Amino acid sequence: MTPRQQALDYLRRLGTVADDHIDVGEAALALAILDHPADLGPYRRHLSQLGADLGQLMRDVPDALPERVLALSRLLEQHGYAGDSETYEDLQNANLVRVIDRRRGLPVSLGILLIQAARSHGWDILGLNFPGHFLLRLDHAGGRQIIDPFSGAAPLGPRELRDMLKQTAGIEAELTPEHYAPVSNRDILLRLQNNLKLRHLSTDQPDRALAVIEDMLLFAPDHIGLWRESGLLNAHLGNLTAGIAAFENFLRIGQARGASPQLLDHTRTLLRQLRGRLN
Repeated sequence: MTPRQQALDYLRRLGTVADDHIDVGEAALALAILDHPADLGPYRRHLSQLGADLGQLMRDVPDALPERVLALSRLLEQHGYAGDSETYEDLQNANLVRVIDRRRGLPVSLGILLIQAARSHGWDILGLNFPGHFLLRLDHAGGRQIIDPFSGAAPLGPRELRDMLKQTAGIEAELTPEHYAPVSNRDILLRLQNNLKLRHLSTDQPDRALAVIEDMLLFAPDHIGLWRESGLLNAHLGNLTAGIAAFENFLRIGQARGASPQLLDHTRTLLRQLRGRLN
């Protein structure tokens, strides 16, 4: 079995497991080699080394929240990681193998590295549902700190978060509890891959965007939004049978999950049109 087939099988298995059983680092590596074939051994060892080095950074300091935040920042600095602000749109920034090679990445890819290192020590760290910029939340001993993996794990307070929100969501936007809501491991991986999908769509490569969506559906097979996107892109590309199957999956899952009646009706109309074209 080729490494690519092994990765596909692994991702497909993730679609059947509980979210807390997902290893985001290993899953991100599996996604990476779909586009960039590589021996994952050195990259797995690097993730383990990040965890070991984080332990060393905490060895002679109090195990308190500020020290944990500082240790994460020093870990990125020690290994030369930084947010790629110069070539932010580069597809390599969303590929964990290339991020490790280049020591540059997006907020979500750098965040995955920090999550992996922190969780190897049992730290309570998770991603946040913040628009436009992936952030992390670190909890410890009754305290809580939001950090920005793109800016060297810098701690952020309400003022910085408000300014960041206004830059991405508009000057009238204000912080709400939703912006502090945690995201699942699956959502982190979806957010990572969503960067690739959007880049391909923005450069008029719907076939490549569709391939990314198909990879996402391996580990998130009940994501109705992805099934609808798959149907639309397959229809656009003339893949009528695949488009019909995708819309059928959307309707099956959407009806069970209470999707909006308007969206369900619109999808039924699209489905009838595709069936008509097939006949």
